[in-house]
Amino acid sequence: MRAKLKLLLPGEQARMITIAAFIGVMSGFSIIAFREAVELVHEVVFVGGYNLLGIEQGGWRCLLIPLLPMAGAVGLIPLSLLFPGKVNGYGLPAFLRRVNLENGVIRARNIFIKIVATALTIGSGNSAGVEGPIAQIGGAVGSQVGQRFRVSGKRMKVYIAAGCAGGIAGIFNAPLAGIFFAAEIVLLGTYEISSFSALVISSALSTVVSRAYYGQVPAFPIPDYQIVNYFVELPLYAIMAFLVGILAVIHIRFFYYVRDKFQNLPLHPQAKPILGAFLVGCIGIFFPQIMGDGYGYIEKTLTGHGVVWLMFVLIFLKSIGTAITLGSGGAGGVFAPSLFIGAVIGGAYGGVVHNWFPGLTADPGAYATVGIGAFMAASTHAPLTAIFLLFEMTGNYMIIIPVMMTAVIGTMTATRFYSDSIDTVDFTRQGIDIHQGREVAIMKSIRVGKAIIEDVDFISENANINHLLELFRFAKDSFYFPVVNHKGLMVGVVSMQDVKTILHDEEQRVCYLVGAICTRDVIMLTPDATCYEAMQLFDIKGIDEIPVVESHEEPWVLGMLRRQDVIAAYNHEMLNRGINEKAESIRMLCSAT
Repeated sequence: MRAKLKLLLPGEQARMITIAAFIGVMSGFSIIAFREAVELVHEVVFVGGYNLLGIEQGGWRCLLIPLLPMAGAVGLIPLSLLFPGKVNGYGLPAFLRRVNLENGVIRARNIFIKIVATALTIGSGNSAGVEGPIAQIGGAVGSQVGQRFRVSGKRMKVYIAAGCAGGIAGIFNAPLAGIFFAAEIVLLGTYEISSFSALVISSALSTVVSRAYYGQVPAFPIPDYQIVNYFVELPLYAIMAFLVGILAVIHIRFFYYVRDKFQNLPLHPQAKPILGAFLVGCIGIFFPQIMGDGYGYIEKTLTGHGVVWLMFVLIFLKSIGTAITLGSGGAGGVFAPSLFIGAVIGGAYGGVVHNWFPGLTADPGAYATVGIGAFMAASTHAPLTAIFLLFEMTGNYMIIIPVMMTAVIGTMTATRFYSDSIDTVDFTRQGIDIHQGREVAIMKSIRVGKAIIEDVDFISENANINHLLELFRFAKDSFYFPVVNHKGLMVGVVSMQDVKTILHDEEQRVCYLVGAICTRDVIMLTPDATCYEAMQLFDIKGIDEIPVVESHEEPWVLGMLRRQDVIAAYNHEMLNRGINEKAESIRMLCSAT
């Protein structure tokens, strides 16, 4: 009877799908709240301020435009004081760290913080995007649901990704793009079929909620796309993709260059976003297209009505404006700026080639459309997301071929010149390869100095083989011994393998010195090396012990590092982190209740 009853109960997979459906619905409602907040701030601060200051009258009043984004920056001050470290700057890298390398526990207050901070930044005219924050909001929804059900870290990661998928799907009205955004960027391409089904359900239901409220309207109204001549246009698209890859690298490097400059600026942290807003406003006096998310000008570019010289200038000004806004401490994402930059790159390029080959190429709007996908793929290293986003935005199968080609070529070009995407630069600076997962990150965080055995025997190069055999006889676990010279510096390593040929010859054991048989070309590690480096050497060289010295210049022997010591240090670190994460989860659950 119990067995039959158990068959009627929902299984683990059905339970996960049900929870993912709930996450998708809640993500959809979060999108509505978020978009309404951005629109409210835009109407009150930007439009209302524009009318109040009489900027539409032109003349000297245009110089008052910087006051509008500065008002939004001032509004961030109480929020950043109340929640230090949670408001300012580009937050997606920290979010990815929390999801992939830490416990995935995200507080509910992050939903409120992201909605308000991003609305104040973008709604007032600062240059940033809403898509990164909405992904974090959806992820916070997924984390909250996971915390309520007390799920494991692996399942928590799936629920967070499901929330991100719902957020992106709903904001773009593009469920497939939401799925692949979560799979490529949030889960870093590592997912199982069970987790993929959760992304699908969440993305679909979030899109249903968004469409029920806003209607089935695409993010951008894109005209019908067509390829005029395959033999001419496909090579032209390939050239454009190569240029896009180079410009994406310039954009990423400049973004972090500006952020570093603002971090080192001797100015109060609360004043930096105001300064950044002032600079963006100054650019906006002459080029208002770069202010806000830029969706209005993207639409104009996609219809083929952009001016070539203006679009070329806006490529760099939008990059500068975004770097200043987020680098100075404004809140927002880089997704919409990437779409803007891709559109104006494609529009400017399309304008040039259409002027050269008017009868053989499509109008500039077609190139602007493909440019969106190419630049987004190159800057985020997520080509699948870009391909499906463009396909859903256009609903035209013809666009698949040029978008696939430009997304792949653009990404390959960008990675050739700079291995990091715009989301992974901070991880590389910290010596973390986030794509290799949490385990590798933990191994890279443990220094060899914490894992070595310091009580180690060593032998002089002038000792004879009998002395060495005595050392081996009393050794418990070691199979290698450091060999030192008269100054105490290590000159080699000796093992039992080295003495096998003379083991049964008493005369040779007395006459031969250790220095004559030891291995001189020795692999050495310093205490600052990581356990990840040590494990790589163990595997590549096929050895089980490595000597650790003070430095390569002065190799004073500090100890021997064994493979099992590295594993023990890793297990110890995992245990400590597990205890800390459990304590943090309990503390956050208690505070939430």
